[in-house]
Amino acid sequence: MASVMEDPSLERHFKGHKDAVTCADFNPNRKQLASGSVDKSLMIWNLAPKARAFRFVGHQDVITGVQFSPFGNLVATSSKDRTVRLWTPSMKGESTVFKAHTAAVRSVAFSNDGQRLVTASDDKSVKVWSVHRQCFVYSLNQHTNWVRCARFSPDGRLIASCGDDRSVRLWDTSTKHCINCFSDYGGSATFVDFNSSGTCIASSGADSTLKIWDLRTNKLIQHYQVHSAGINSFSFHPSNNYVISGSSDGTIKILDLLEGRLIYTLHGHKGAVMTVAFSRAGDLFASGGADGQVLMWRTNFDTKSYQDVLQQHSRRSTPDPPPHLSDVHPRGPHVHHPQSTAIQISPTVADTQSTHPHVIELGQAVHSTMVSCSDAPPPPPPPTPPPHFLQTVSVLEERLTLTEDKLKECLLHQSQILKDVRASRERRRTESEETDGSPVHFT
Repeated sequence: MASVMEDPSLERHFKGHKDAVTCADFNPNRKQLASGSVDKSLMIWNLAPKARAFRFVGHQDVITGVQFSPFGNLVATSSKDRTVRLWTPSMKGESTVFKAHTAAVRSVAFSNDGQRLVTASDDKSVKVWSVHRQCFVYSLNQHTNWVRCARFSPDGRLIASCGDDRSVRLWDTSTKHCINCFSDYGGSATFVDFNSSGTCIASSGADSTLKIWDLRTNKLIQHYQVHSAGINSFSFHPSNNYVISGSSDGTIKILDLLEGRLIYTLHGHKGAVMTVAFSRAGDLFASGGADGQVLMWRTNFDTKSYQDVLQQHSRRSTPDPPPHLSDVHPRGPHVHHPQSTAIQISPTVADTQSTHPHVIELGQAVHSTMVSCSDAPPPPPPPTPPPHFLQTVSVLEERLTLTEDKLKECLLHQSQILKDVRASRERRRTESEETDGSPVHFT
């Protein structure tokens, strides 16, 4: 059997979420992985062996998006509770709340300089925020239905957004105008992002397609239909040579963009794959699913060309068919379907490194309701209470909850006793009237 060292391999799994994992992102410092969930919590996983994990609580509804800042010192999250939070990933567990959306917020992303955030919402708007001033700056409002995702271009001059109006829009951040609109999706456009050079955008759809557009010509150049259900998320490899995608069909697909074909199908989750993300260096990627798990994979396949990898798998795959003529630059937007050469990986025995990390619960909100920016600098956050104070408050809250529960129980019991007494009196009155025909008065 040929060596399979170049296959992607499952390196670790992280268990701690209590419901589906909706989003994930690696810290640029290569030491942490963040994930958000339907369970309303943000988890920060430390990649060092046996390191503690941190659960940050504060959102009141499903967390829909998460991203580390370019320097890794902040984490932004979006939620169905209509807010965006900016967290400091430390033991303090502080977060600043951004409020301006009037419906669920579906995604959040930093600009490459870390100065701005862009969010997409069910209120049909895309909003831009100042990180330094911690406030809302402006809104982009031409979508006609829920907006699912928005991202800055690498140079910050463009924003791409997509949504349930089946369109992908391109915005100029200086003029705030929509400069292009791609609208040939058969269903909702679910996710959008730029490649690392900013020359292309990709978008995925509920119709299970993934499309790549060249922004220099505004033309569709690649079109993949390799999943059997909607695509929820995808991620460009930093080299721009590969894309990974996660789908409700329960698989992760790896596409070679130079060859224009599917090269791997990964089976690791039980149920839909909700999110996928490459690390900044591309040597790792993460996936999160409806099974509540976060899986971390080692890429491996980016160290050799597709032809070299395929040659190593010659004993378990058919010869590669001749390439489409349209795969030669400039490529045409023909549909790429799954091919028998795609390698299937089911890591049923892999991952011997994971241990369930000790999870530390954290959460403290510094509320900040912002409508628009002013020239005045933001007010400093209030001082952080010492840990023993937070523990005391937590104990008091727990005791108060127990007291309230006991009080409710006593009131219910008292109410039941009164009902029983009244019923007993009524029964005795009825029996007496039936005996002598005269009413009986009870005191």
